[in-house]
Amino acid sequence: MTATATATTPAEDRTEWYRLSVADACQRLGVDPRTGLTTAEVTERRATYGPNRLAQAAKEPGWKTFLRQYRDLMQLVLVGAAIVSIVALQDVSTGLVVLALTVINAVMGLHQEGKAAESVAALSKMLIMTAHVRRDGQVAEVPAEELVPGDVVSFEAGDKVPADGRVLVAATLEIEEAGLTGESTPVSKTVDPVDGVDVPLGDRIDMAYMNSQVTRGRGEMVVTATGMGTEVGHISGMLSGVEQEKTPLTRQLDQLTVLITIMAAGALVAIVLLGLARGEDFDSLFLVGISLAIAAIPTGLPAVVTMLLSMGTQQLAGKGAIVKRLRSVETLGSTSAICSDKTGTLTLNQMTARALIVAGRRFDVDGEGYSTQGRIMRVAGSGDGSLEPFLLPMALANDAVIRDGACIGDPTEGALVVLAEKGGLDVEETRRTVPRLAEVPFDAEYKLMATFHELQEDGRRIVRCLVKGAPDVLLARSTHYLAADGTARPLVEGSAGTGKVLAENDRLAGEGMRVLAVARRDLERVEFDATSDLLDTVSDLEFLALVGIVDPPRKEAKDAIAECKRAGIRVRMITGDHATTAAAIAGQLGIEGRALTGTEFAALSDDRLDREVGGIGVVARVAPEDKVRLVGVLKQQGNVVAMTGDGVNDAPALTRADIGVAMGITGTEVTKDAAEMILTDDNFATIVAAVEGGRGLYDNLMKYVRVQMIMLAGFILTFLGAGIFTIANGTPLLPLQILWINFAIDVLLAVGLGFDQPTPGLMDRRPRPPDEPVIRPAMGVRLALDGLLIAIGALVVVAVGEDQYDLVVATTMGLTATSLLHIVAALEWRDPLRTVFTRATLANGRFIRLVLIAVALTFLVTAVGGLQRVFDTVELTATQWGICLLAPLGYLVLAEIEKLVAGRRAAPAPAGR
Repeated sequence: MTATATATTPAEDRTEWYRLSVADACQRLGVDPRTGLTTAEVTERRATYGPNRLAQAAKEPGWKTFLRQYRDLMQLVLVGAAIVSIVALQDVSTGLVVLALTVINAVMGLHQEGKAAESVAALSKMLIMTAHVRRDGQVAEVPAEELVPGDVVSFEAGDKVPADGRVLVAATLEIEEAGLTGESTPVSKTVDPVDGVDVPLGDRIDMAYMNSQVTRGRGEMVVTATGMGTEVGHISGMLSGVEQEKTPLTRQLDQLTVLITIMAAGALVAIVLLGLARGEDFDSLFLVGISLAIAAIPTGLPAVVTMLLSMGTQQLAGKGAIVKRLRSVETLGSTSAICSDKTGTLTLNQMTARALIVAGRRFDVDGEGYSTQGRIMRVAGSGDGSLEPFLLPMALANDAVIRDGACIGDPTEGALVVLAEKGGLDVEETRRTVPRLAEVPFDAEYKLMATFHELQEDGRRIVRCLVKGAPDVLLARSTHYLAADGTARPLVEGSAGTGKVLAENDRLAGEGMRVLAVARRDLERVEFDATSDLLDTVSDLEFLALVGIVDPPRKEAKDAIAECKRAGIRVRMITGDHATTAAAIAGQLGIEGRALTGTEFAALSDDRLDREVGGIGVVARVAPEDKVRLVGVLKQQGNVVAMTGDGVNDAPALTRADIGVAMGITGTEVTKDAAEMILTDDNFATIVAAVEGGRGLYDNLMKYVRVQMIMLAGFILTFLGAGIFTIANGTPLLPLQILWINFAIDVLLAVGLGFDQPTPGLMDRRPRPPDEPVIRPAMGVRLALDGLLIAIGALVVVAVGEDQYDLVVATTMGLTATSLLHIVAALEWRDPLRTVFTRATLANGRFIRLVLIAVALTFLVTAVGGLQRVFDTVELTATQWGICLLAPLGYLVLAEIEKLVAGRRAAPAPAGR
């Protein structure tokens, strides 16, 4: 063959190779499969197509990555405050401290970057190192990176496919493609073209795809796509094209920052206008206003939030959920929709026999996966006939081995080995005792496997042919069936017996099971010729049994899905498996909604999908693009979406979701890198525990935010009041004193609130809407009122100190009173409605210890010489301490009265609402 392939880039090639015959595919690629490409052709094509590796995005310079952290609104506000402090106030120390805080926040932010580039890098590592390729008429081993379209590649069981290609030779060839398609069983490959347009990836049985595993037989293919032109490359491109979106918490904190900035700016303007009206100097008024701005800006908020989320990740890790992006911890608590892969996530990814059908009897099989612990239980019929004749083909016409709970070989064959063991057969010893004389290996063309064994029966030596395969195939080759009582009975096409077998086959298939049949035939030993065409002897069979096999749901998954339903979280199944199987598993798990195929799903217009997505529970035979599309539609409808998966084909959707969840044991490196959370135990139920942890963390974070808002309101009103009533020259607290309160006192209180006891009934709530404001108006009024009470208390103390002592003593007393007021506010606002005088207040020992430390620091900043010099404080007398204590005691009483009134007006509301 001398035709030359037309040069096209991978992105331009839209050829449906699976529709072409072997000859047409080779002609299109310009290659003779007997000799392969020439060295000159390889060089030319490599120049056109490039190396067989995935493209890597240009690495962003470190300085640019660091500066990008300053896009955060709070970071910009802090930088502005630092500049104003240094330039306008000439307070270099305060400005440098604030700038240092922004650097700390930026360094923390570097660990919250998206994982798209790492996902592409992980995909690159998945390429095999070498491939067996025919070039210039010779077979050579070359690096897989050097393959080009048109290369003729050979592979066998145990190899990974090095590129995408059209199958040329398929000798009992089976390839496991779960990573790309999600289908749990290996796919039998053929050389015959596949008819149809837009055939799903899993149904293109004449194609082989990069990084899929050859589980049986051998084959050859002509390479049709390399590098970014492969299906894996396509997924890589999708990953690099997905941008990380802000989490709900990030958006809410941005809104809070805007609100605080507006409040501070408004207060600054008010102070300047009021002072000017009284005839005061503008420069002095502006300096007072800047001090107020530093007080109002929550300089500690980013650090506190990061610290709380970091500690939250440690707690979740102890439950089996590793969270890579800190703010994804909170996103879990907002989750309202989970799109889960089936294979290996909701199911064990271990094929298990569930039903055994023999004439006159049906047996159910318990046990899970490749564990041989389990029973075969009769549910119909009578008598106690031996099952050995029915189980023997499962042990001997089989190449799989079960070792230490793992299957070596074909998963479906593994299920049969386990079934035989549960029925009492020692499979390993049976194989030694009854060795194989010959075999007919499985082939997709005739859909069966047969082995031949020498036995001694009724005093004569025979060769028994044991067969397993597709029920319709074995039924057509059978003339008798073995009844439950051990007698052979005629089996005539169209008879009642045949009808019952077909009916049972349809019933099992309708339950989502993969159905296999077993049969046998006895031959005279002297007449058996192992060198003859043994397929011809696989006839006149005695039909034995049907076996229903399924990848079973995880035991804990059903309970976890029920828990999700109670928490208002909708679970959907997205899988590459067949629709019937997926729908059956979904029904067992309690997943509601109708099942669609990927083709049906893709055919839905955007408007129709938007209307009907609520009624969809399962999407089967799905492509990676369909998963991304479903996640996108759910997000557009206001859902916070979690996507779980373990295969390469799940990675783009994991990146598109609000939170991607990968399986730690069975998940590919691509999936783990694309995800924001990894389940170390591959347990879907761990997601529910993580959601509960996320809700608890957000609930406690809102306790801190409530207290923070009270403190900020208190700062603003304190400075406004000081400006209006000319208390302490309009500066009741110095900038460094404000930072001391923010970081020495408030941070301790934040940690205590952040790890408070979870509020009861968290999982009985509906998911929090992502656009819900952090502070609702009614709650805002109460917080503002408490801020006013704190401001009044602080101003009274400062005014008394200034009147009776001097300005330094007054500001020291103001620092002390404000610190104590903040501590009381934290105690009061752990619960907005219940009194602080309960056992629950003392239940959290950590919080109480942190409160005591905050009290001690409040004392030390006025008593230790070094701290006195830094923060411009003096030691207070007992009388001065008594004046300072009156403010928090008065606030405590008024806050309790406020709770009493609020409790009578409304039923208790969820924290933070």
